[in-house]
Amino acid sequence: MTQEFDPIVAGAREAFAKAGTPAELENAKAQYVGKAGRITELMKGLAALSVEEKKTRGAAINQAKQAIEAALAERRQALADAELESQLQAEALDVSLPGRVREPGGLHPVSLTMERIEQIFASMGFDVADGPEIESDWHSFTSLNNPPNHPARSMQDTFYVDIDGDDGIPYNLRPHTSPMQVRYTHQHIKRYADAVQRGEPMPEIRVICPGRTYRVDSDATHSPMFHQCEGLWLGENVSFKDLKVVFTDFCRTFFESDDLALRFRPSFFPFTEPSAEIDIQFQSGPLAGRWLEVAGSGQVHPQVVRNMGLDPEKHIGFAFGMGPDRLTMLRYGVSDLRLFFDGDVRFLRQFR
Repeated sequence: MTQEFDPIVAGAREAFAKAGTPAELENAKAQYVGKAGRITELMKGLAALSVEEKKTRGAAINQAKQAIEAALAERRQALADAELESQLQAEALDVSLPGRVREPGGLHPVSLTMERIEQIFASMGFDVADGPEIESDWHSFTSLNNPPNHPARSMQDTFYVDIDGDDGIPYNLRPHTSPMQVRYTHQHIKRYADAVQRGEPMPEIRVICPGRTYRVDSDATHSPMFHQCEGLWLGENVSFKDLKVVFTDFCRTFFESDDLALRFRPSFFPFTEPSAEIDIQFQSGPLAGRWLEVAGSGQVHPQVVRNMGLDPEKHIGFAFGMGPDRLTMLRYGVSDLRLFFDGDVRFLRQFR
């Protein structure tokens, strides 16, 4: 290559070095070895030369072209290496960081309580029933002896949905799981009737109905969505005494303490007569000495027994309703019910 073409090669190398991106490099390439580039123009000029001059000058031009293409390839590789290094830096993995450990999951504390309740009552011979969370007015109120003017039917206490039942009254999100007592009995009424027809004693009805319920209520100890567990025991010779024995045994088993006092305080519920609130008292610990309300109870009202399709002269028994959320708070020492629904893993992790 003659010195005539040295400035061209040097200019190409300088232009390639200044190109910071592949696109800029391609633009610089076009100025030298493109269709209208300087080397291409020099090649076109060979046509006017003699054969000997073509050989000499053509060889020199080719040598310059090869030098430019070598510089181009070198710069392309440099840009590719820089791009790869940048990508590696951006996606770098710091192996000195502690590894990400996938923690084992666990049941929600209220779910743990629900399972515990079911296990305890199952050991006493109770079935577990489940039912719809959107209920009819009849199942939620009328069948349970709640009169039409009862405040529980008010829009201020109960959530209603935009679907009317057969009676023209809107369906509601069930405010309690008591409707399942009636539904469960209706589902098994033929078995009871067949037993009576055969002259056999009526099979006892022992069932608990745990599940979600809804009321317009929200504070540190109440939530618009909460859990409830209703219980029912009907038979031909079931008394209030059985209620006291069953619930006392349940509470002492649930809290794993025989040193636990219960009292049944007279109250009123439309679906039981007589009725009682159930309070418990711990004899030791931070809650010692305080009476804490945990459930409502009573002997099933005769009208409710009739609505179940049974004869209240033959079938008597008791019912109770308790809040698993409150039992969970007492068992684990939680002071604010809303913590159960915040979904804070830091809080829930301790119950695994």
